[in-house]
Amino acid sequence: MKDKSRALKLILIYFLFIAVLYPASAGAVQLKFTAIPDQDTARLQQRFGKIADYLTQKLGVTVTYVPVKSYAASVQAFKNNEVQMAWFGGLSGVQARLGVPGSKAIAQGVEDEHFITYIIAHYSTNLKPGASLDKGIAGKTFTFGSKGSTSGRLMPEYFIRKYFKQSPDELFSKVGFSGDHSKTIALVQAGSYQVGAVNFKVWEKEMKAGKIDPSKISIIWKTPEYPDYNWTVRGDVDQVFGNGTTNKIQQALISITDPELLNAFPRKRFMKADNSMYQPILDTGKAIGVFR
Repeated sequence: MKDKSRALKLILIYFLFIAVLYPASAGAVQLKFTAIPDQDTARLQQRFGKIADYLTQKLGVTVTYVPVKSYAASVQAFKNNEVQMAWFGGLSGVQARLGVPGSKAIAQGVEDEHFITYIIAHYSTNLKPGASLDKGIAGKTFTFGSKGSTSGRLMPEYFIRKYFKQSPDELFSKVGFSGDHSKTIALVQAGSYQVGAVNFKVWEKEMKAGKIDPSKISIIWKTPEYPDYNWTVRGDVDQVFGNGTTNKIQQALISITDPELLNAFPRKRFMKADNSMYQPILDTGKAIGVFR
């Protein structure tokens, strides 16, 4: 009996030792975030891995980036509480906040308040740049980005419908969805699609990287401005991580000055945001049937 009692004590001591070294609450204080996959996976991992390290340092909480395969998956992960924060586009941000009451848009790039989409065309179309969309776009093959993209689908579709009084399926001979902006550029440049819609920041970054051949592809139209990307947090973040956590995250984001972190987006800096800024996205989504 004494041996059994001693063995039990040793087991208890062992588990107490493990509990001290690896507290059960350690997992509970991990804040996870994701981002819409608007570019290739390697670039996203590089960008958001550094942001995770920065936020971990600033917040005193382990922050982890969780990659997803689609825009819809980023919204679903947010709704399921698999992540507590996300870098969304305008449309996906509205979808996520509608799905989780109390959630807030807390920051955006200074460029995101005045975002635009480029309509790009392969040289073989002979479409020319202009202040309005060239009527010759009708009958061409056209690719959007992701179905859930603000700059790659929602806003260009809205303007196409507004100017031509037709849906994309009625206006174009073929309509596709590339999945992300980088692929849209590649498809149009290769001539796989004659025309496409692309996020202007991705276009500028790809141009700077030498991935765009101006002899094969060009911008033929720029949309009017609209609000787009945003950092959004779930409405229960303060309950889980402590009062004031949302404000701390917001302050950490708008305080980023490291050129390497900012250039990865690319953004000049981040500024405060709130849900009201994205009312035009909600209104546009309702106008073309994205939101019922």
